Amino acid sequence: MPIIGVIGGSGLYDIEGLSDRAWRAVRSPWGEPSDELLHGTLDGVGCVFLPRHGRGHRLSPSHLNYRANIDALKRAGCTHVISLSAVGSLQEDLPPGHFVIVDQFIDCSFAREKSFFGEGCVAHVSLAHPVCPKLGDTLEQAAQALGLPARRGGTYLVMEGPQFSTRAESELYRSWCCAVIGMTNMPEAKLAREAEMHYATVAMVTDYDCWHETHAHVTVDAVVAVMTANAERARALIRRAIPMLADAGASCAVGCDHALDHAVITPVAARDAGLMARLDAVAGRVLG
Repeated sequence: MPIIGVIGGSGLYDIEGLSDRAWRAVRSPWGEPSDELLHGTLDGVGCVFLPRHGRGHRLSPSHLNYRANIDALKRAGCTHVISLSAVGSLQEDLPPGHFVIVDQFIDCSFAREKSFFGEGCVAHVSLAHPVCPKLGDTLEQAAQALGLPARRGGTYLVMEGPQFSTRAESELYRSWCCAVIGMTNMPEAKLAREAEMHYATVAMVTDYDCWHETHAHVTVDAVVAVMTANAERARALIRRAIPMLADAGASCAVGCDHALDHAVITPVAARDAGLMARLDAVAGRVLG
C-alpha cells in the first residue's frame, strides 16, 4: 500500500479530512525539516503532510532545508510525493486561479544544497523526466473530476528569490517558453528522485509575474488573496487524488522507484562511512 506525502506550499499549512491525525517530529541526519509531519489516513490511504515553509510561514525558499524535508518524508514511509506550490504565470492563457500539473523544470536557483550525494559517495540520477507520469495522470484525472481549471504539462522555472523577478528576467523566461515561475520545487524534485520517490507538482497560479502590460505587478497582498482561494481548491484536489492512489504500484514508466540502480559511481571501498550512515533512508536499498 502506498503512503502519499504531500508538501504544502504558501497558504497550505494543514490538510483537512484526515483520520487518525497526529503531528510527529522526525529526526533527520540532514538537519531540521521545515516542521513536524502530520500523519493520518484518507479513505484508508496513508498520508503524511509537511508544510514546506513551516506553520506560520517562517522559512523563505532560500532557507528551506530541502534535504531534511525529503529525508523526513522517506523515513515516514512515503512512496509518492505531491508538491503544491504557489507560482506566477508566464503565459497569457494561465491566469490567476489556474493550476498546472508540471512536467518539466528549469533550475535557476543557486544558494541551496542540491544532492544527498557528494564528497565520499558520488551518484548521478536521470532527470530527463523529473515528474512521475502515473502520479501526474492521477492528478489530472482528479482535477477533471472536480472541474478545476488545470493544464497538464508545462515548464516550471525555479528562481532563487526571495525577491520577485525583474521585468527583464520575466521576459527572458517567457522567451524560454516556461509556463510558470516559482521558488521552491528545485532542488525538491531532484532530491525526491535521488530518494526514489514518485514526485509530481501542482503549480497554483497566483499572478502574472511582472511581464503583463495590463495587470498590476505582483505584490504580496494580491498574491495572498488568490492564494487563499487556490488553497481551498488544492485541498479538494488532494482529497480527491489520494484515494485514487490506493492501488498505485511501485513502478512507473520513468523508473522513479529504482532511480539509483545504476547511479552510484563511487566503489564500495572508497565510500565515506559517515555519509553512508546519513544515506540510510534515502539510498539504503542500493547501498546496503
